[in-house]
Amino acid sequence: MFSTPDEGIFAGRSNDTVELFKAWAGTTIAYAVFQTGATNLASSRFLTNLFIAAVVCGLGFVLHELAHRIVARRFGAQAHFVANVQMLAISIVVAFLPLGLFFAAPGAVWHRGYLTPRQSGLIALAGPATNMALAGVFLVAAPVAFLAGLRDTWIVQLFYTGVALNAWLGLFNMIPAGPFDGAKVLAWNSVVFGVTVAIGILLAFVLPGNLLNIWLFVLRLFGG
Repeated sequence: MFSTPDEGIFAGRSNDTVELFKAWAGTTIAYAVFQTGATNLASSRFLTNLFIAAVVCGLGFVLHELAHRIVARRFGAQAHFVANVQMLAISIVVAFLPLGLFFAAPGAVWHRGYLTPRQSGLIALAGPATNMALAGVFLVAAPVAFLAGLRDTWIVQLFYTGVALNAWLGLFNMIPAGPFDGAKVLAWNSVVFGVTVAIGILLAFVLPGNLLNIWLFVLRLFGG
């Protein structure tokens, strides 16, 4: 399931756009089913969650992987994303089960070429940093949307999910062990690792419980 892909990916026998689409579609479906519940898929709620998942969840995973690829190529390495179809299928199956668990391992960027420890660390950092930046974008964009009159329940849900999910994705990938990005970042620079984890904890644990209050404060500040 987590085996190294065929060397053919570096010989042009793999299409990154198609692979990224697989990851985006599979993750979107899994998260929408998880949020809705397998017994409610015929409801309009599922369509709402599907849209939110496509924007927030799919985007979070895809941009995470694209960030790895962009930085790797910037350092002269060959880099390609390969979707993990087996794990995507498992994530959808798990979403149908009444476990209260969302599981996702959509794929990974594979790269080859000489890289210094700093370059490897920056490539690894690019993914979690992108998720944390996305969480910040959703956090700031929400009051702007509300002031513009966009205050439907599904819009609030979209922004809330955008902050919380991306924060968790960023923090989860900073686990300093195994194949996680955090292991490579820590091996390169412990200070950068510590600062990134601290930001992740703030975004994942502190902000979600206070988001509505923060947004309401901003709205009152600007007379919204």
